[in-house]
Amino acid sequence: MLSRYYSLSQPVTSDDHSQGPDNAPVTLVEYADYQCPYCGQAHPIVKQIQAHFGDSLRFVFRNFPLAQMHVHALKAAEAAEIAREYGKFWAMHDLLYEHQDRLDRTSLLGYARQLGIDESEFARKLDADEKADRIKEEFMGGVNSGVNGTPSFFINGVKYENSWDYESLKEAIALSSGSR
Repeated sequence: MLSRYYSLSQPVTSDDHSQGPDNAPVTLVEYADYQCPYCGQAHPIVKQIQAHFGDSLRFVFRNFPLAQMHVHALKAAEAAEIAREYGKFWAMHDLLYEHQDRLDRTSLLGYARQLGIDESEFARKLDADEKADRIKEEFMGGVNSGVNGTPSFFINGVKYENSWDYESLKEAIALSSGSR
């Protein structure tokens, strides 16, 4: 079910992390936290959804670290944002979800090294909180859009309020695109 009350307060732009064509009939936006176990469960479901819909879907990821509950969530989000500078956002994004139980600073530096990112430069940026403003902006955009937990999904700008299991999410996207 799509919400009658909530829509994206920040429209999708070229500055967003996205996969799929900009002109896809459906845009799926996810607000998520790298340490959230539910987001970890949703990660492979989103991958399946992307594979099912192919070029008919644009997927957008936005950071929504629940830092009071998840002590490593903010630094993990910063690590993904730093990796973006090296063209490695999606690779880092996947590593973070695949290794949710290891998001401490040492592990983040190891992931950077694994992706071929200069570890000392990465560490300097991580320690300087260089990406904190961008993450806060995405977080506040989520708050202003009615996000109150993770993962939260929006389909074509409207908050999706049902179960995010594969079949339910697939059906909602198909209905939004006018196809199944």
